[in-house]
Amino acid sequence: MSVLENKLAMLPEKPGVYIYKDRKGQILYIGKAVSLRQRVRSYFQDSADHSSKVKALVQKIHDLEIIITNSEVDALILESNLIKQHQPWFNIRIKDDKHYPYLKLTMRETYPRLVIARRIQKDGAKYFGPYPNGLAMHEAVKLIRRIFPLRTCKQSLTGEKVGRPCLNQHIKRCLGPCTGEVNREQYLEIVHAVDMLLSGRYDSLTKQLTERMQAAAESLQFEKAAELRDQLTAIGRVLEKQKMISAGLEDRDIIAMARGVEETCVGILIMREGHAIGREHYFLTGTEDLTQGEILAGYLKQHYANNPFVPPEIILSADLPDNDAELISEWLSQQRGTKVHLLVPQRGDKKQLVEMVEKNAVAALEERLTRSVRQGELLQSALQELATYLALPSSPRRIECYDISNISGTEAVGSMVVMLDGEPARSEYRRFRIRDLAGPNDYAMMQQVLRRRFHRVQQDDTRFADLPDLIVIDGGKGQLSVALQALQELGFAQIPTIGLAEAEEHIFQPGQSEPLVLPRQSQSLYLVQRIRDEAHRVALRYHRQLRAKKQVASWLEGSPGIGPARRTALLKAFGSLKKIQAATESELAQVPGMSKQAAANLYQYLRQQAFNLSKGTK
Repeated sequence: MSVLENKLAMLPEKPGVYIYKDRKGQILYIGKAVSLRQRVRSYFQDSADHSSKVKALVQKIHDLEIIITNSEVDALILESNLIKQHQPWFNIRIKDDKHYPYLKLTMRETYPRLVIARRIQKDGAKYFGPYPNGLAMHEAVKLIRRIFPLRTCKQSLTGEKVGRPCLNQHIKRCLGPCTGEVNREQYLEIVHAVDMLLSGRYDSLTKQLTERMQAAAESLQFEKAAELRDQLTAIGRVLEKQKMISAGLEDRDIIAMARGVEETCVGILIMREGHAIGREHYFLTGTEDLTQGEILAGYLKQHYANNPFVPPEIILSADLPDNDAELISEWLSQQRGTKVHLLVPQRGDKKQLVEMVEKNAVAALEERLTRSVRQGELLQSALQELATYLALPSSPRRIECYDISNISGTEAVGSMVVMLDGEPARSEYRRFRIRDLAGPNDYAMMQQVLRRRFHRVQQDDTRFADLPDLIVIDGGKGQLSVALQALQELGFAQIPTIGLAEAEEHIFQPGQSEPLVLPRQSQSLYLVQRIRDEAHRVALRYHRQLRAKKQVASWLEGSPGIGPARRTALLKAFGSLKKIQAATESELAQVPGMSKQAAANLYQYLRQQAFNLSKGTK
């Protein structure tokens, strides 16, 4: 009996989450069940009428892991979080969802700030989002900071005067809590207004600001009244762009979908107090052979898993499966704290709203498909054009580009980036840390990177098994010459290889004395520029990471309680020594692996180091 068969025989009759894995231990699918025994065993019954997708899944399953939970709702929550974390191939997945940012009000600070956050943490802050449209989010931040002058600095403020007025205070973009010119109660009034604006409570906010303006005018505080008047005027301009589409003052989300061949588009219209305050489109994969209800259930579980606000009413374009509808409603009600209703309207205004969202989802899917087709045509044209210019036997499907990054030979690194059919294949990227070379010898570094890459092929390393149809070396004749020498030594001289010189964008080829100059507006030139720039970006980023680690290690070496693991965690959390130095004590304490005492010690140590440095430079 196999390990999998043993596990199937021992499954409990309890709620929980099951995780299917392949032979390499990669997660294939994550699901929930009210009875793990019944649900999991149903996949392996010969008599079951499975879809083609489930049949393909079962053929790949090699191992099984289960997590028992107290209830089916707990299983649903855990399933949602695990899917979001691992993005298994056979689950419904929101594309690029990991990168959607949030807006965060740092409510635990004495004088809160509005900042952009990449993930929700249990830090007492208020979160708004996520925002799939990053440009729109940044525009919203600019607008809010223009209307409501919250501070943007990271100083730890207690209400005492700690500095001189900064530029933001001079131009009235900050109330100046660092200079003691505003008390906490006045500042929190602005924070509350920002909270209401981001929550879409326009009518309530307008009413409050109007009452405060009238009270300020009656008490002869005309400057204060004028500030409130300007805020009302700015909010009025925002409201002019919002279409009132509901006679009531409801908070609700309207969700509908459109199905494509490989993707499904889910559209969501966000209404707060009867105003349409936002419209977003999410593109899902892994929806083959699923009904509309199953797709919507999968979307709801991911969308609201970490959403900071759940409305009391969610209007859908299709009924959820019977076993999901009640469970998801119960879960969302727990998150909200009051009852959440899931509705599928058949007629009336709500049905018209669903149809409107559905039409927009269809339009978004068609636009994406058209753009994808055009992009694909352009890429194929560029590859064919490049093959013609370089006299290649066919269009290069796999292109690899190599670059070196270092400063006077220190922390030298190399990068290998890959394009498949003209598109970046990031899972194929490789980075190399240069070994045993002293001084800034870029030629020797390039040879080392190529030798190591193609030596892996000779060792049958599956991570390096695919050979390129074209190699691009970032550099001119010299770099190309040493690259060809390394390839010749290892027996890969047959692979077409070119050098791209950055200054004039000239292409150098083996055996050609004069460079090839591609037309300035050609798609083929744009293609090789893209892969060269990507190789440069990857190498430079890796080089900076290594330098930052070295810098952080040097600065933090004398700090009590900060070892290699915590140094790595600090660098991962903040990205640079400068940001670590600027962090507050509470922000340092939030880093994984840091205790409150370690954060306090580090905070004091960094302040002392900065003080010592300033004394030494005076």
